[in-house]
Amino acid sequence: MFAYLSALLGGLLISGWAGSIGFFIGPQVIWLMKNDTMPFVADQAREAMNFAITVSLAFLALVFLTFLCLGIGAVLTIPLMMIIGLAALVLVIIAAMKANHGIAYRYPLALRLVK
Repeated sequence: MFAYLSALLGGLLISGWAGSIGFFIGPQVIWLMKNDTMPFVADQAREAMNFAITVSLAFLALVFLTFLCLGIGAVLTIPLMMIIGLAALVLVIIAAMKANHGIAYRYPLALRLVK
């Protein structure tokens, strides 16, 4: 549960360009600390990291698209960023509640980059 909530807290506390980095620092620390001793915690921290990386890549792609369109694309990308951010918030809360009950949670559409 702390892996999911630390991702949420990191994303909220570190804003701007570094917000995407703060989104996966907490789960990475928990994964590195508990990788050998607690398999369930390590699995869920890995899942939180993968989701954080996926959301960060989506935001970076939208920012790149905005710059590529010389700012005119912001009409489309800013609402998409808001929708993705809201969906990420809801999914992180659902994942934290599931993990608190001891149920492994898998995010939909998350890239499994960390194995």
